[in-house]
Amino acid sequence: MRNKLAERIIFAGVDVGASRTKAAIIDSDKNILGWNVRKSGTNFTLSSNLCLAEALSMAHADKSEIRIAYSTGYGRKNVTFAAGSRTEIGCHAKGCYHYFPIAMTIIDIGGQDNKIIKVDENGKRTNFKMNRKCAAGTGAFLEEMCLRLDVGLEDMNGLAADAEGIIKLGSYCTVFSATEVLENIRNGKPLADLMKGIFYSVIKRVLEMDSLTDKVLMTGGVVAYNPYLVKMTEELIQSEILVPKLPQLTGALGAALFALESRQQ
Repeated sequence: MRNKLAERIIFAGVDVGASRTKAAIIDSDKNILGWNVRKSGTNFTLSSNLCLAEALSMAHADKSEIRIAYSTGYGRKNVTFAAGSRTEIGCHAKGCYHYFPIAMTIIDIGGQDNKIIKVDENGKRTNFKMNRKCAAGTGAFLEEMCLRLDVGLEDMNGLAADAEGIIKLGSYCTVFSATEVLENIRNGKPLADLMKGIFYSVIKRVLEMDSLTDKVLMTGGVVAYNPYLVKMTEELIQSEILVPKLPQLTGALGAALFALESRQQ
């Protein structure tokens, strides 16, 4: 049994997305001690419990050491151990500002939606836009395109980066894009060029949502596993893009930071 004198005061944040659940454990100094990412599945309560357990294991901590836990995301109300919850927008802004305390535009590309969040130099949200009505430009769009191309999700980034050209898709609609992809396959177009065109489609769709400020940061699962997508975005906007450590975790981190702040108030 853990020595009680050695116990730490820790805080937890859980971000339950429609596709993935993320958990972060931090200490009183805002250091990340443990984290975990897993598929949300059909039982958000179970996935949040399992995610927390793995994050605690990484942190070498017990659940009893958690002073306060907050939740966020699509399934935040299903997190039974959370003492409170915050919006996705607020948590992503909080998590990103923790890494980069500057005025910026945050682009979050998730499994089911995209977010563009603007914060000022004090971390206050000044504006946000969210796409939830269409899968185009999201992780779900990329997954569908990979199915059409018979390509593993883990192979997307390498293919796009190795492309010698680019085949741009005329439609941003997932259904019409799938038809277009199949037509290109039938005509023998290079797979790598087609994948780069699919990445381009995602970027263009996101950039059409709102204007950008001088400093831009990108987060989300799509960004975490596809760094070439960030490079392509940099080329399009002709500016360097910031990417936080563990870009898939910013929402969960933000929730944990809100939990810490609630204790300090």
